[in-house]
Amino acid sequence: MNIIIIEDEFRAAKSLQNIIAELKPESKIKGVYDSIETSIEALSNNPKPDLIFMDIHLADGVSFEIFKQVEITCPVIFCTAFDQYMLDAFKSKGVDYVLKPFSREDIAEALRKVDELKKFFQKNELPELEALLQKITQPQIPSKSSFLVFKNQKYTTISTENIAYFFIHNEITHLMTFDKQQFQLTQTLGQIAEQVSQKQFFRVNRQYIVNFSAIKEMEHYFQRKILVKLTIETPEQLLINKEKSHSFFTWLEDR
Repeated sequence: MNIIIIEDEFRAAKSLQNIIAELKPESKIKGVYDSIETSIEALSNNPKPDLIFMDIHLADGVSFEIFKQVEITCPVIFCTAFDQYMLDAFKSKGVDYVLKPFSREDIAEALRKVDELKKFFQKNELPELEALLQKITQPQIPSKSSFLVFKNQKYTTISTENIAYFFIHNEITHLMTFDKQQFQLTQTLGQIAEQVSQKQFFRVNRQYIVNFSAIKEMEHYFQRKILVKLTIETPEQLLINKEKSHSFFTWLEDR
């Protein structure tokens, strides 16, 4: 399988190359391009790839512009920090996406979906790019600034910036503030991950989303896991598996 990567963040591009090489050793990375202009030139003058990893926002514009200049018939896995219009639209059309910062697990799942959707892609069907271009250029919905909570027969709001972490306990979602107050929430952890700032919060595992400001230190742990220690104590040890540790450290650096 011949693959090209369209990505203007060096670390993200390099991470993709390493993960692809591990998951698909028989594949070949035929090129890495960091702009609309160089991508159009490469796609126009070289053999067509079998798969493209494509960032949404490039330095010289939105990558949908590439589709206006060259015909792309292969599967495209889009990469994005977060945009709810994008995720819903591409998922409904069968073209996959990965969220930044991504992990090895994310890329493995995307490649698995591409294998399953080969028949779909052979039809040369692509999303309605013009409509998507209009949506992506609209102002993005701001991150949630507060959460409504109920405790002791009273409602109150908790500012998101005052939340040290979100977690699941006994199958119920909770938040913990920096002044060590705990509140139950009705949202799932997945819903919360879509509502809070992707730059400020990171979902370290299935049970926890942590605030960057709450992180005290990290250390290596058994089986190549990372133990994260927060300024506010957590009910159990906060561990990141080896597959997700790379994206976690990328998130820490990306600010």
